[in-house]
Amino acid sequence: MRIVNIIAYILVIVGAINWGLFGLFNLNLVSTVFSGARAIGSIITYSIIALAALWLILSPIITNGVLWLRGRRAE
Repeated sequence: MRIVNIIAYILVIVGAINWGLFGLFNLNLVSTVFSGARAIGSIITYSIIALAALWLILSPIITNGVLWLRGRRAE
């Protein structure tokens, strides 16, 4: 689960950087890379980033408030 959380954080950061570039410079990096906002690559990328954000919202609920980013300590 720790790897999934790290990947989700990375994807959400990429999405946030894309929104920042769009807000500041009117540059949509994802649509630039995939040649259009409605290109299949853009749609897949946006969907994966949205799923990562949903995972980061739901993961602490599933794990009783714990979002694992490190290995568990032996007690």
